[in-house]
Amino acid sequence: MNKRSLAEAASQVAATQGILGQDRLGMAFMRAAVLLALFIPLALLVGCSSETSKPAESPKPEVKGAELLTGRSAFQKMFIAARGWARDAQPYRIESSPTSDANGRDGKSAIWHAFFASPSQHGAKPFIWSGSAAENAPSRGVNPGNEDNYSPSNSSTQIFDSAFLKVDSDQAFATAQKHGGDKILEKTPDTPAVIYICDWNHNTNELVWHVIYGSGRDQSKLTVAINASSGEFIRVEK
Repeated sequence: MNKRSLAEAASQVAATQGILGQDRLGMAFMRAAVLLALFIPLALLVGCSSETSKPAESPKPEVKGAELLTGRSAFQKMFIAARGWARDAQPYRIESSPTSDANGRDGKSAIWHAFFASPSQHGAKPFIWSGSAAENAPSRGVNPGNEDNYSPSNSSTQIFDSAFLKVDSDQAFATAQKHGGDKILEKTPDTPAVIYICDWNHNTNELVWHVIYGSGRDQSKLTVAINASSGEFIRVEK
């Protein structure tokens, strides 16, 4: 073989190796592209899984303020519950309770009590409506109390027809303010609360709101009686 033939053969071998090298390089790029195509969805899947595996943060409970109602509004809610207890349930007393988040000076309260009696069942049962956010307050809404015996001859538990309750506690408060209540709150602004009691006066046969300036009848600085049907001033009781 002459020198020219050897040179041509060497050139062909080099060309063949170059083609093979290009083929290997192309195969390498193809493998890398395939691996990259597989890796990206896998990485996304792992990322999504890690995100979904994180426990969802529970929302912070919303702190509700006190809900204040007038006596008549709260009574209607308790009356419905009382009729669920006894179909012939009739009220004999409604009263408010002062709390740290309601002092009753606008005729409203965060806690109201209503006492009912059932002549057919010879039983009496109290109910409480609460909208208070104060510590140790009853749970919000209407809560039933314990049933007790009822005697129609007891003057302190004289039932009345709820239709007589036409005047609300805020109206009773406004009338009481005109008959000395405003002066009490002006002279003694530290008066703890104004509370309300509604019951039947069997001597005069009328439903009465007692607006009490103080934490109770015994501690009252002033108590004003208002007719719960007409809204008229009756008398100053203390």
